[in-house]
Amino acid sequence: GDIVLLAKPVTLTEGDRVTLTTDVPVATDGTSKPEKLLYAVSLPPVHGQIEHINYPGVPISSSSQLDVVAQKVYDVHDNSHGAGKESLR
Repeated sequence: GDIVLLAKPVTLTEGDRVTLTTDVPVATDGTSKPEKLLYAVSLPPVHGQIEHINYPGVPISSSSQLDVVAQKVYDVHDNSHGAGKESLR
C-alpha cells in the first residue's frame, strides 16, 4: 500500500536528550504491523545522534515503528554549540 510519513522538527539544547514519539516521525503503510514498518535515518542530526534505549552511546541508522511507539528511540545532542531545531529525514 501507500506509505505516508510526517516528520516534525525536534528542538534540543546542548546535552539534551529527546524521546522520539509518534508525534515526531509518524508513518502509515496500510498495515497494522508496526514492527515491520522501519524508519531509516538518511540525514543524521548535525549536533548529535539517534540512539536506541538498549544501546546508549551507539548511533543507530534505523528503527521500527514499534520501537518509536514504545518510546525506545532518542535524539541525543552532543554538547556542541549550535543547538536548535533539527528534522529527521
